[in-house]
Amino acid sequence: MNKMPYGQLGIIALESCKEIGAKIDKYLVEKRKESNEEGPDSYLICTDAVRFSNGEGKVKLGETVRGKDIYILCDVGNYSCTYDMYGFTHHMGPDEHFQDIKRVVSAIGGKARRVTVIMPIIYEGRQHKRKSRESLDCALALQELERLGVKDIYTFDVHDPNVQNAIPLLTFENLYPTYDIVKSFINNEDIEIDKSKMITISPDTGAMDRAIYYSSVLGLDIGLFYKRRDYTTVVKGKNPIIQHEYIGRNVEGMDVLIVDDMIASGESVFDIVKELKGRKAKRIFVATTFALFTEGVNKFNEFYENGLIDRVYSTNLTYVPKEAREAEWFKAVDMSEFISTVIDYVNKDKSISPLVDTTWNIKELVNQSVL
Repeated sequence: MNKMPYGQLGIIALESCKEIGAKIDKYLVEKRKESNEEGPDSYLICTDAVRFSNGEGKVKLGETVRGKDIYILCDVGNYSCTYDMYGFTHHMGPDEHFQDIKRVVSAIGGKARRVTVIMPIIYEGRQHKRKSRESLDCALALQELERLGVKDIYTFDVHDPNVQNAIPLLTFENLYPTYDIVKSFINNEDIEIDKSKMITISPDTGAMDRAIYYSSVLGLDIGLFYKRRDYTTVVKGKNPIIQHEYIGRNVEGMDVLIVDDMIASGESVFDIVKELKGRKAKRIFVATTFALFTEGVNKFNEFYENGLIDRVYSTNLTYVPKEAREAEWFKAVDMSEFISTVIDYVNKDKSISPLVDTTWNIKELVNQSVL
């Protein structure tokens, strides 16, 4: 108990996180056995998410959680989860996944010593700020978790980290998968990390900080695409892009790494790829934390077959459809070991700073690849 001041570890992996939850549990068991620590064969707590025929639901815990340090895993973006409602198959959306998190906290009923929520992709992260008369969904959701008694919230690559100001008294850790993505990229590609042969590209001004970080740790130059939008028109909730303006050095004959937090439909990536190929760029790689593929993967297949895109690197932090996972152009970056290390550290009340700041590790990785 001295090693675990917050009590015995317990993991509740909701249906949306069953696969990655099983991997995390396996890594945790192995880590603690290697450290000669006593523990169960599994830290997963059995849960049953019941759905009634009219769409209502409830969550039932299969065992006691009294005095435990509980970690709730939920992928609010997993649209592959389904249930029957009024005789037809209904796909779960972010709202329903978030409701299940609240149901679990309610089922715990204050008996756990501490409750931590791990949402790899933050709920309503794209609606993080208010303009004029509109909702402020992400901030309200975080405050709701606080009122329910959740003590810590862990997530990845938030669209706007300032949203944590809505819950100033709670632990809100915004983690990044940069090291794992760079490691996978270097290990799987025959590529030379050299500023005379490769460049990092930011697809818009919003991703500039991320691109600057990638370029600094990799020792590369950086380019930027500026999106000119038609602010007089709104299509699917957004102002349509008129043109992508490029700012940066000549990319002719160079390999390109486009970095962003997410791929939604992919239209911005396609436009930028065509612009880069028009400037005679060599190979084009895309690195992103979340690959949503909201419009499917057919166009990615087409761009790959035509030699416009070489590879897309993305994590398994949110659901990726099977047709993308099995495609030659897609490479999944497994984050389960990293999350298991975070849980292990937090459960033992150890600082996760070494896990958060990976700059030195990335530079060491790059140096080894050069040698």
